[in-house]
Amino acid sequence: MSARSRKGRSATSDGPQNQKTNKKRGKLHANSRGGHEVRLGKSSDSFGDGIIDGKSSKKKKGSKSAKLADASDSRSQSAPYPNGLPTDRPLDVNDYFDQLHLWLDLEAEAERARLARLRQIRSQRDVESTGQAIVGLDLVDYHTGLAGRYLLDLAKPSGEALPMNRLKVGSPVVLSNDADPSDEGIPGVVSFRKNYQIQIATEVFPDPDAQNAKTGKASKHKRASIGEIRYRLDMSPDETTRKRQLAAMAKARGERGRGGRLRDVLLGIESPRFDGKKIDVSPLPESTIAEERADIDFRTELNPPQKDAVAFALLADDFAIIHGPPGTGKTTTLAEVISQAVERGERVLACAASNTAVDNLLERLERLVPYVVRVGHPARVFEHLRDLTLDGQVEKDPSSAVIKDLRRELEQLLRYAQRDTRGGRARGEMFAEVGRIRSQIRSLERTIVRGVLDRADVICTTTTIDEELLGDERFDLIVIDEACQSTEGGMWQAILRADRLIIAGDHCQLPPTVLSDEAAEIGMRDSLMQRLVHRFGEPAYRRLTVQYRMHESIMRFSSDHFYEGSLVADASVRSHLLCDLKNVATTSLTDTPLLWIDTAGAGYEEQLEPDGQSKLNPGEANVIVELVRQLEEAGIDSHEIAIIAPYAAQVRLLRSRLDMDGLEIDTVDGFQGREKEVVLLTMVRSNPEGIIGFLADQRRSNVAMTRAKRKLIMVGDSATLCSHDFYADVLKYFEDANAYQSVFEFQTLVPE
Repeated sequence: MSARSRKGRSATSDGPQNQKTNKKRGKLHANSRGGHEVRLGKSSDSFGDGIIDGKSSKKKKGSKSAKLADASDSRSQSAPYPNGLPTDRPLDVNDYFDQLHLWLDLEAEAERARLARLRQIRSQRDVESTGQAIVGLDLVDYHTGLAGRYLLDLAKPSGEALPMNRLKVGSPVVLSNDADPSDEGIPGVVSFRKNYQIQIATEVFPDPDAQNAKTGKASKHKRASIGEIRYRLDMSPDETTRKRQLAAMAKARGERGRGGRLRDVLLGIESPRFDGKKIDVSPLPESTIAEERADIDFRTELNPPQKDAVAFALLADDFAIIHGPPGTGKTTTLAEVISQAVERGERVLACAASNTAVDNLLERLERLVPYVVRVGHPARVFEHLRDLTLDGQVEKDPSSAVIKDLRRELEQLLRYAQRDTRGGRARGEMFAEVGRIRSQIRSLERTIVRGVLDRADVICTTTTIDEELLGDERFDLIVIDEACQSTEGGMWQAILRADRLIIAGDHCQLPPTVLSDEAAEIGMRDSLMQRLVHRFGEPAYRRLTVQYRMHESIMRFSSDHFYEGSLVADASVRSHLLCDLKNVATTSLTDTPLLWIDTAGAGYEEQLEPDGQSKLNPGEANVIVELVRQLEEAGIDSHEIAIIAPYAAQVRLLRSRLDMDGLEIDTVDGFQGREKEVVLLTMVRSNPEGIIGFLADQRRSNVAMTRAKRKLIMVGDSATLCSHDFYADVLKYFEDANAYQSVFEFQTLVPE
């Protein structure tokens, strides 16, 4: 039976009413170069936490949130480019930066509104189920770090595990008194986290007397000792990053000379140049790339497309793009580009949108570059790379002994102040002395830091650059990995620091995370890389085509649908299966690469969590649990299994059902850039209307489907999913591969 004939109860989903619903839920974007549609879901759907879903999202007449929304709608309609940034013509400099400014304003409003709603939720279960807050925390310890930061260790009472949350390392947060809704709290950043403890770095110690010493104001709150206070940790709008981005955009708007030329090239006003020639006049000849490639002494074992990409990037006078589909070794190629640039005497700033992406690049650079430094808190860095951090390098400096003594003195003073029950003036004076010691530490560290950075051949950092740390420092080359995960506004801090730019990523995978629906509707989710690929086409980029992750059958659908059939599976992975692994039995699950288990007709309909925050599907969860059991019985180690769900509620449900060491269960967003031997996808959506929400954004499914190395298993309701042409195509692909199975064949899982 064909996929299209199995639409079942959603057979009417293409009618006028459903089309109207779909139009309302998101706009259509053409998928790059493939001509396929990508329907972007509302951002309220995209996190699966539902804070602005359900009752809490309804606009009340005359309410402040409704007025804010109306103002946002009005501004988005008057945007310079109301349909997003065009790719068929040059962009006006002022209109472009006005558009970016509007995006940031709309996003900031959405973040503030979301935080306000979150802070109004007082039920521990409800607030923690959003994934954006943890309540009832004890301050169990505190230390000082680089630049005199306070590092506060927080945990649940009695050592219980922290709830599932989105407070990742680097997330801006607010720490407040859980019992006092009026407490505005103190800002901080998550610097470390594990299952039972989370640490934040802050400039202010959570003690009224400490804050008074900083502000000079009297405390409004009765003082309590650390052990008497329960804390609440909420995600916070990142105003510092927003201000830095606005400052960078203002500077870029007025740039002249070489910096102004790079800006104009990126806006399509000027044509990019390779080897001194503009590509609109004469695209770079393959013979020139071949000559450049022949002159390079490659330091990494690369395949021909990777070597061509390195040569192509080094010939760029303005910018070059390396397009890396899943498993094609994009980061390895990028590291080779950086090492070749350093070999030529250039100094490089290497960036990425996330800490994980920066560290992945750093891992490869460590053995290729003489002196590389990772900027950022060490707790955000892979443990085996921490010696390469700025903190690690500062610790090695002979002068750091003095700083260590000062830190010990500071911590002793803090602990003495906490034990002092007298309060008032005496404690205030102690915290004032703490402030003076912190200033001393910062002054000494500043000198050491400057020396470390000046010696570095490559500095690695996220695109959220610490302007105070790097100052006005410029580089010969800027390299940005995973560029499609960053908004355009988030790129300009890095772009301004050099006249040449190399960006790498895959615009067919997850777009930048954007909270504001209004900003998304006028183009904020479209990355700079995606726009440049559309604007300049193949003369401006090189695609890597040999992939080293997936069995050919897992790869083929993605290759045909997103990459014009250009991907080739390397011989080392082309036909590998689970049953080829040591001590794994040959079963119906392990001797084939694909399986779709169709739940249509089984009554496994999606549900809302009891508090209405996110979607889950217990019926699909049952199927997933049974599949994991069968995989384990066949000899698959739990460390080699991943379960991906689009909704946080389904992740929470499965984590509660499958408490297995090493088994990873996460959302699509949480698994980008990762891989496992076997991946199980639970699609969750199952409803009579055929509504699939943000699953209509094909890029999310491209990410999920390309994480598997030897086995990909999808569990979903074809009647709901196949109302969308993309999933009808996916199911037909599985059917043609004899990889389709109805859930009714799993008799033990069908309700009696």
